[in-house]
Amino acid sequence: MVIAIWAALSPRITQASFVLSLLILILVAVTSRSTIYVDDSHLRIGKAQIERKYLGEALALTREEMALIRTRDADPAAFLALKFWQSRGVKVEVKDLRDSTPYWLISSKHPEELAKSLNASL
Repeated sequence: MVIAIWAALSPRITQASFVLSLLILILVAVTSRSTIYVDDSHLRIGKAQIERKYLGEALALTREEMALIRTRDADPAAFLALKFWQSRGVKVEVKDLRDSTPYWLISSKHPEELAKSLNASL
């Protein structure tokens, strides 16, 4: 977008659009961060939370498994907490009969550690 502005307008406007684009990019990066919290009673990801008593088995996924479950094998009813730049993650089954969500799919830098901590209470 900045290149298009540069081609059509003055250098000052181009510089201003570059700075504005950079600030917007930083704002998006900061506001899209989601932190995963696991405690004795809940799993929290961003604003979403579920009680641990409703969680089933947590399975750490390899890059290949994650690629399939994000695309071809995806369930539209699943809860997705994904970041496109993280290629591994965890699939956590939901055991609540009142909830139509079959599982949570969570991107993670350390999927083995997350799965281990979620399976500790099973």
